[in-house]
This record gives sequence, C-alpha cells and structure tokens, in this order.
Amino acid sequence: MTVSTEPPLRLERSGAIATLSFNRPGALNAIDVPMATALLSAVRAIAEDASVRCVVLRGAGKGFMAGGDLATLRADPVQGACDLLAPLNEAVALLAQINAPVIAQVHGVAAGAGLSLMLQADFVLAAEGTRFNLAYINLGTSCDVGASWALPRLVGLRRALEIAMLGDTYTAQEAERLGLVNRVLPAADLDAAVQELAQRLAHGPTQAYGHMRRLMRAGFDHDLPAQLAAEGDAFVACARTADLPEGIEAFHAKRPAAFQGR
Repeated sequence: MTVSTEPPLRLERSGAIATLSFNRPGALNAIDVPMATALLSAVRAIAEDASVRCVVLRGAGKGFMAGGDLATLRADPVQGACDLLAPLNEAVALLAQINAPVIAQVHGVAAGAGLSLMLQADFVLAAEGTRFNLAYINLGTSCDVGASWALPRLVGLRRALEIAMLGDTYTAQEAERLGLVNRVLPAADLDAAVQELAQRLAHGPTQAYGHMRRLMRAGFDHDLPAQLAAEGDAFVACARTADLPEGIEAFHAKRPAAFQGR
C-alpha cells in the first residue's frame, strides 16, 4: 500500500487571506486524527497572527468533506471518537473567537463533520451539484463539532430536527433555500467568487467584524439588557480603533449630495 506524503491539511497565505485546505482527496477529505490535529495547529497559528483578516475553508479534490474517517471509528469507536473530537472541538471554539471572518468554499459533498464544520463559517458559497447530509443518524450517532449549536440558529429548531433526525440528502438549491448556504454558483465560478468576497472582507474593519460575529452568536443566549450591554461594550471598543474615524470620513465622502451638510 502506498502511503501518502501529502500533509492532511494545507495552510496557505495570500496577503491577509489564510486558506485552510482539507487534503485527503482520495478519501473525500474524511477527517482523521492527523487532519484534526493539523486543523487545530493551523487555527492556533491564525489566532496568533493579527495580519490574518479573512479565513477560507475548502476541500481538495472532488469534495469539501465527507465526514469523519470511519476507519478511525471502526478500529476503536470510543477512543477514536475522543481522539477526533478533542482537537476538532478546540479548533471550532477558537475559530469562533478570532476577528477574521470565515468563508466556507463548498463543492461536491459536505456530510457529517464536514457539514458541521461548514455550519461554523460566517459565509458559505457552494457549487452547483453539491450534496449536503448531516449523516450522523445514518451511522447511529448524535451530531458533533457544533452542529447542534449552529443548525437550529440557522434554520430553526423544527427544521434542524428534521435535517438531523431523518438523515436526508439536500441539493445545493435546497440548502440555499433552507439558509445553510449564502449563494450557489456554477462550479467554474466558485473560486473567483470566494476570492472576491475574501478580498472584500480582508479590506474591511477586522476588529468590528470580530465583535459582530461574536455578538450575533451570543445574542441567542442573552436577554435583551445583557445583549444591549454587550453591544455597548463592543461599540466603545471599536470607537477606540482607527477604523471608526476613517469610516466616518469615508461615509461623508460617499454621501449623496442631498444629504451633504447634515
């Protein structure tokens, strides 16, 4: 048997954009322990690098990610699950705390842990023909990697239970209608569209993005007074940066003539 010398995950930089590519194309990028460990290492590096202003998640080969590596779970179901979930959970939690927005570039298939990871992104752009399946129930397990946290927030509890408990497969168009993805594009246009969005975000107010993405997620767990307080703290923190005065000047420069002088 030929052993691959390719790394299970690639971290590449293009200016302020960091791209994480799942790199087990022969297994449809099914995530095993080395890939999970590499993902955590890459996310830690990104979290420590303030020059990263946007993160892209993508898969090499024919799909985004087909889920967890079944060989890992077959060998020792309990230990295999623990070994996979420890680095994955830490990576997901850390990814949610960084300021840089996260884009998932999805094609082919997003299933199981692949769909769970996709759900954690701020933006999801998908190629036509992509198939989506939460899949866990088909293996007799509950979901992981934050799916039970993200899915009801995106589609509502009733629909989330349907997606999770029936294990059906959804087309890209159905995923867009449900709110699982932002846009569906021809496969040939996907990379360019992701890069265009990534460049736009990378040139935006990264600290404000960070506050915004955390506020939006925390809003489901706070009452209104607590959320108002959190918003106030975040706004004041943004006001201490150079982004706000620069934004005010840019806004004034672009205002329609009818609003000038107000």
